[in-house]
Amino acid sequence: MGWLSAGDGYEIALVEGRVAARATSGRAAGRQLKTLPRALKDHPEVDRLRRFAEWLDRHSAACVAQVDAWMVSSLPVPTGLLARVWPDEAWQSALRDLAVVGDDPDEVGFLRGATDSGELRIVNLDGDTVRLSPRTVTLPHPVLLPDLDDIREFAAELGITQSVEQIHRAIWRRPENPENPGNPGNPGNPGNPDTKATEVRAFTGGKFRSRFALAARASSLGYRVSGGYATARVRDGGRTVEASVWIGEPYADDEVNTGALTWHNDDGRALPLREVGPVAWSEGMRMGAALYAGRVIEEGKDA
Repeated sequence: MGWLSAGDGYEIALVEGRVAARATSGRAAGRQLKTLPRALKDHPEVDRLRRFAEWLDRHSAACVAQVDAWMVSSLPVPTGLLARVWPDEAWQSALRDLAVVGDDPDEVGFLRGATDSGELRIVNLDGDTVRLSPRTVTLPHPVLLPDLDDIREFAAELGITQSVEQIHRAIWRRPENPENPGNPGNPGNPGNPDTKATEVRAFTGGKFRSRFALAARASSLGYRVSGGYATARVRDGGRTVEASVWIGEPYADDEVNTGALTWHNDDGRALPLREVGPVAWSEGMRMGAALYAGRVIEEGKDA
């Protein structure tokens, strides 16, 4: 963005998201000033740029949220759409270096660019840059990626960083052979779900000083607070599933403990754990673990 005239002797511009000024005359002419001069603090152009910077921040956050939603749900995204939004720096930052899958579900690559004609520039797992033009691509949830450890290792070699947490997202895999509902003493290892069980209790008993503190933690992590629950809605295998953790009565503000983790379908039916899909399971466990991690740790007890 270029420099704009702002009163006598100054120009302003957005530099790294902040309003900066430089003098247009005198000994400091052409040099960016360390602070905004007092004469410019209430200038209309400065106010306009500040509001524009705030809009850019909201736009960037919205792009990240949308891409995260595509990824968590592994929804097919039209290649043409990616090509249209790619010139926008906020969209490009959210999309760059995400793992994508085109027509061949076994061929994973990292997104590096998109052309006006709808071609995507991908770095595949052989380290080659290729161009693909499938009608749609998916930004798969990491629990669905084959050989995830190898992909993570390769990404580290390439120095890949992602604005949307994907390949390094914490994942949980549902046990294959149902036996028991979990081990409350070890949240990282919930055990094998019983064939009739509908809840995971690995994250119960996390103590918080108030219901407000627990609800605030849930909201800060991006989870919805509804009634007495923190919830996360996930589209998994063509259906929408809501994971929920009990966080206490809405109008109570006494000490509270986290409750059980459950999953429900669109009709509100509690799903047996064996029916919970891989993405819904992983995201529900991720929410439960994230809430539990903020609990009060009493002195002398293990974290």
